[in-house]
Amino acid sequence: MLLRMMKNNLLFSIGVIVCTLWIAIAFVAPVIAPYNYLGQDLANRFQGPGALHWFGTDSIGRDVFSRVLVGSRISLVAGLVTIILASFIGMIYGGIAGYIGGLVDEIMMRLSEMVMAFPGIILAMTIAAALGPSLYNTLLAMVIIWWPNYARVMRSMVIANKENEYVEAARSLGASHFRIFFHEIMPNSIGPVLVLATLDFGNAILLFSGLSFLGLGSPPPAPEWGAMVADGVLNFNYWWIGTFPGLAILTMSVGANFIGDSLRDFLDPRLRKEI
Repeated sequence: MLLRMMKNNLLFSIGVIVCTLWIAIAFVAPVIAPYNYLGQDLANRFQGPGALHWFGTDSIGRDVFSRVLVGSRISLVAGLVTIILASFIGMIYGGIAGYIGGLVDEIMMRLSEMVMAFPGIILAMTIAAALGPSLYNTLLAMVIIWWPNYARVMRSMVIANKENEYVEAARSLGASHFRIFFHEIMPNSIGPVLVLATLDFGNAILLFSGLSFLGLGSPPPAPEWGAMVADGVLNFNYWWIGTFPGLAILTMSVGANFIGDSLRDFLDPRLRKEI
């Protein structure tokens, strides 16, 4: 199915190729990086792109190409961890709310809406700033603002599926609520959540880079893409310092969104194309 989708959907193919390439780079980055990403060479600071330094060097002579390669490990892992944790928490929370229903459902969903009432980027900045700039605090802030989205989607799917015939059949056979919830309802409700997670992966990388740009992500000298763009802003005359990590953010985010959009269209009967 994957190969057929790639054959008939150009954007999906581009997204798969771009994301696969970045994931492969993240795995082998320390091996293929031509220089030590922390290595300083003040004699070669602000060197433009050339044969020795493909992406040039920064304000203290570090190789930008090596830092972009190694930085992929931080940005990709941050986006992946955020989406996995947020989707897991949201699925369990929203699934329980939808399955129990009634007053419990109302109270649980009002709590999630309290989080959603705040602008996401502002809330993430507030939490990250209050906890202090670090990778773990930034990830925690991102998970806090993201899980309600998955809770709402999962709740709606559980409400739609819990009255289906296969659930009634499981009840009539004496299945426990635990078994009905985790073995009957959840597997049949997870599809839209996976699509949302794919779409949010690129957005998570964007948000993490944005927080790092503001100094709320991984502290220096970690080669995080957003922090590298911020360094480029401070040295605006040397365009390569911020341009190449910015392009890395752009390509990874766009690739993930291409995959998410294509999966959404494929799973929606109204939009699905013949494959």
